[in-house]
Amino acid sequence: MIAEPTVTSRSSVQNENLAVDANSSGAVNHTVGGARNENRQKSLRGKRRARGGSENAKRRHTKVTNGSLGRAQNGHLKHGDIEAVTLFEVVTMGRSAMQAVVDDWIEAYITDRDSGLLDLISFFIQCSGCKGLVTAEMFQSRQDDVMRKMVEELDEGSGLQYKKFLAFPWILTVTWPMDMDSGEYPLTMSGPYWRRFRGEFCEFVSVLVTQCQYNVIFDSYLMDTLISLLTELSDSRVRAFRHTCTLAAMKLLSSLIGVALSLSVSIENSQRLGEVERTKTSGRRNSPRLERIHRKTTELQDRRVEIENMMDAIFKGVFLKRYRDVLPEIRSMCMEELAVWMKLYSPVFLTDSYLKYMGWMMHDKLPDVRLKCVLGLQGLYGDPLLLPKLDLFNSRFKDRMISMTLDKDHEVAVQTLRLLTLISQSADDVIYPEDYKQLFQLVYSSHRPLATTAGELLYTRLLSSPTQTPDLREGASEQDTHTQLTTARVRALLHFYQDSELHQHVVYLVDSLWDCAGAMLKDWPSLTSLLLQDPSTQDADLSAGEQSLVVELLVASVRQAVEGPLLAGRSTCKKVVSAREKKSQVDDCGRLTEHFLKVLPQLLIKYSGSPETVASLLKIPQYLHPDSPNAEFPQALSGLLAEMGAVLELHTDPAVLEAAACSYLSLCGEETAWYPLARPVRDAVVQCWADRLAALLGEALQEGNFTADEEKTGEILSTLKKLTAFHNAQDLSRWGLYEQVFPLLSVEIMHGGLPTQLTVEALQCVCYSVLWNLNTSRETLTSREKAVAQRSQMRALCEKCLRCLSHNDQSVKEQAFLSLCDVLTAHNYQLQVWDPSSYGPLLYTPDPKLQRALLAFILEHVFTGAEYDSHSRGSDVKSGEGRLEELHRRRSLLAGYCKLIVHGVLEMSMAADLFKYYMKYYNNFGDIIKETLSRTRQMDKIESARTLVLCLQQLFLRLKQEQDSGVTCSSGVQTFSSIKELARRFSLTFGWDQTKSRESLALIHRDGIEFVFQGFVQRAEKPSPPYLSYLTILSEFSSKLLRPDKKIVYSYLQRYVSEQTISNREECWLPLIYYRASLLATGAEGEDAVSFISSDTLKQQSPANRSHSPSVRHSPTADGDMRSPSALTSTETKVRRPHKASSSTSPEDRKPEVELGPNVREPPPTIVISEEPLHANEELDVDTVEVDL
Repeated sequence: MIAEPTVTSRSSVQNENLAVDANSSGAVNHTVGGARNENRQKSLRGKRRARGGSENAKRRHTKVTNGSLGRAQNGHLKHGDIEAVTLFEVVTMGRSAMQAVVDDWIEAYITDRDSGLLDLISFFIQCSGCKGLVTAEMFQSRQDDVMRKMVEELDEGSGLQYKKFLAFPWILTVTWPMDMDSGEYPLTMSGPYWRRFRGEFCEFVSVLVTQCQYNVIFDSYLMDTLISLLTELSDSRVRAFRHTCTLAAMKLLSSLIGVALSLSVSIENSQRLGEVERTKTSGRRNSPRLERIHRKTTELQDRRVEIENMMDAIFKGVFLKRYRDVLPEIRSMCMEELAVWMKLYSPVFLTDSYLKYMGWMMHDKLPDVRLKCVLGLQGLYGDPLLLPKLDLFNSRFKDRMISMTLDKDHEVAVQTLRLLTLISQSADDVIYPEDYKQLFQLVYSSHRPLATTAGELLYTRLLSSPTQTPDLREGASEQDTHTQLTTARVRALLHFYQDSELHQHVVYLVDSLWDCAGAMLKDWPSLTSLLLQDPSTQDADLSAGEQSLVVELLVASVRQAVEGPLLAGRSTCKKVVSAREKKSQVDDCGRLTEHFLKVLPQLLIKYSGSPETVASLLKIPQYLHPDSPNAEFPQALSGLLAEMGAVLELHTDPAVLEAAACSYLSLCGEETAWYPLARPVRDAVVQCWADRLAALLGEALQEGNFTADEEKTGEILSTLKKLTAFHNAQDLSRWGLYEQVFPLLSVEIMHGGLPTQLTVEALQCVCYSVLWNLNTSRETLTSREKAVAQRSQMRALCEKCLRCLSHNDQSVKEQAFLSLCDVLTAHNYQLQVWDPSSYGPLLYTPDPKLQRALLAFILEHVFTGAEYDSHSRGSDVKSGEGRLEELHRRRSLLAGYCKLIVHGVLEMSMAADLFKYYMKYYNNFGDIIKETLSRTRQMDKIESARTLVLCLQQLFLRLKQEQDSGVTCSSGVQTFSSIKELARRFSLTFGWDQTKSRESLALIHRDGIEFVFQGFVQRAEKPSPPYLSYLTILSEFSSKLLRPDKKIVYSYLQRYVSEQTISNREECWLPLIYYRASLLATGAEGEDAVSFISSDTLKQQSPANRSHSPSVRHSPTADGDMRSPSALTSTETKVRRPHKASSSTSPEDRKPEVELGPNVREPPPTIVISEEPLHANEELDVDTVEVDL
């Protein structure tokens, strides 16, 4: 029987004075860590010397032993004394000597297989990062009582863990320190060295099996022991053992598959040789050679069976226990190797009993495990010979694979879709049409790799060989055949797009198909010929809707060819464009420029009656390259400009006008070759409109009234729309549009009666004129008179917009608000970039009335309808599209107002009214408000902190006022818990770097303490401050304070309240108790305040406790007011790091301290926060904070 290790023996291990009892049968001790012990060295020297000669037969000056790393060991060898090197050390040296090391170990194993095997055992233990001891005893009995002693226990007294298990014929005891569970072992360590180690470790296992496959692998000793070792250690509770030995077992099985494949080849060759020999010796029955071949074949088959038994033992002993391991790396490793086994040794492993594990693990919660399963299946489905064995797997797990295309991990979704593409190419009946319909919709995914993969599937299934291919005429040319095939593909794509019912997504569809169907999408001659074909022809069966879709497809392909895959909302990695891709893009630009200069006028003529189609076609000139070699066609450009002008005379649709204005801007670029021809045409068009508008307004505006009839009003509106659209994109100041249009606003303000749409267009046009004047200030402002005139224009516009904020129509009010925001922001920007050496815009500050009107507009039109914001999904008042449009409109208004605050047009304190709604409207406007808070903090962190304090105090006072009045809080008043949650969210915005926010947080606490206590006079009927519950809200910011700052704030709190008050446990003082606990970081003292904090009501003081209320420090004045508390001198924070001899800083080395104090007339109490860098988790002793009173 084997005695249990006693505490004494384990203690001796800890002291590294273990000795081997010479009388114990077969007991061998192996140190695996870095322990150097002379006693152990002497006891093992005799055993090591026996195998030294065999190990040095090929290894020249190196021998493999079980000694510690780097330990010198003297042996009487024929090469003299040399340094001992372990297998672990040799493997970490690299792969160059791997095969020679394995060969040397095999020779040593053949000479003394017990010592050689123990070398290998120690190697695996050492690769697990174990720095302990391996003790091996010969197993003498197979009784059950021995098996019951296979334990893994912990000895807390000696600080050691040990695992005893059977690796027949050995009983191994591995002892290691308790700190091995820290998570650091070779397979998890970072760095290039340890990454190489993992590969070299796997390579060692592979080379070991390969070199042993002809001899010792079949000795029924080595593999049995090794498999037992790996099976036991892979089942250990220690992560390092479990991970390392599972990897070794998986690689061992993979290597055994290689041996089995080699044996299969040898068996086939032997069988063929036997057939040949049998044919030769058909007349002789007893051929010695035939008998030898038969014996060899039988021997090879027996060996293969033996190898398969080894593989089965590893699979059942390791894989079945570890493929559901808690460690995701182990699960991924098992799935990766299982796919390798199925692919390499399909007769055994590619069966339903093994495939089920792959299907089950596709439901794993870790994406890496799911990814390994999908990648492994790709290798199986990519081999046509393996497909028949996957039928049952297809039927059982097809739905899971389809659902994984929507995986939250993008890489898993992409690889799964590629797997389904392989399945669709190999087996048409596996994926149903309903499944394809679901997969095709992924072309609209926001993740571009997933969308392009879905585009490949769509192109393969629908577009590469369209079902409705037209019958080709005999003798048709190659060009006609190509055109007809492209037409058939386009029609198939149109049918898919119409069936998907996702309109306005053509650009995303084109981007998804660009990589696989780029040739078809760039076949612009075929697309335009499809649009220009005669309606009387037989093939011209496109409806008006389909023709509009072809135009959108055409424009999207042009944009993609020029700009590339840059779409809003679709994530894509930044890719460096190669020279080849750049050349291809330039060639595409040249071809499309040459083609559309000739064809686009014809398209504009044919579709001039359709505003939507014309708006799309007018975008194409924006992508033409005037510098391309084939762009010098003056007649074609003149024809294009003429047709564009003709279209503008027919349409006033905003989309048409916007597209035309941008196209004219592109064609009239001063640095382009088309400028001399395009600019005069554009000027003539604008001049015509300006003259027409002047004539119409001259007739309509008489004696300060608008007298135009309905027809004239329509002409004025259409002309003003065109000028406004062009003025938005181009500077039309020289046509004097401000002077022409501004009288319309004056008439509307004075007398009214102006049509709503005309008022909106007039506001836009005048706003664009002022913006262009501000933008060109450097060139146009050459005297003070011009600067004064510019400011007068801006002031006049702001006054008109202010009046329009009270207009009856909502669209007029919103346009006036946006115009104010744009003009004030642009003016502020020009003041910042103004060069003092030249004339610039004069300062214009919005008056308080205008500022209040802007804030009132935001509160009235943006932050309205709390119920609508929180429950709008279930509302039937408006459709989903209408709600989204309204939300977009409100977000635009809020963003315009926030820009005024961020750019310094409005005072930062006006943002307090916005911050109140941060939580209430978080889903709709949270990102805008959070960005505003971040920008204001970058501008002035102290003023931003004051704004937060103002926001919280206003909410608190309003709630207090509502509750004091005895009225139930209205829906517009936030509850106490919501205010507290808002404070918590504000504290989270300060981030993890507490040193950057020290001054801001100190100010928040100082102002909060003053808000609660300053001016309070304790009386019998008022034992505690009325705003004391505000300290509960203030405590949300305590966690962001550094420990020294908490002590400073606490000392500041003590200036207002006595120690007796702070330690009081009455209900009326619970907020103070909780706040004190948050500053001292002791949660136990604030447990009594939990019920107070969770309440939405502000509790009042109990009359029964008023007579016992402790005193609050105050000094009443003659007139009844309160003066400031007794003054605090400068409070310094001196930080000393523990465990250092000296860490005090000299006055020269210390950074200047920032003094923060309340705004009082008496000597103020001040909080001084040192700017010395501190860490958030820095442990400071209480004595290191010195407070001078």
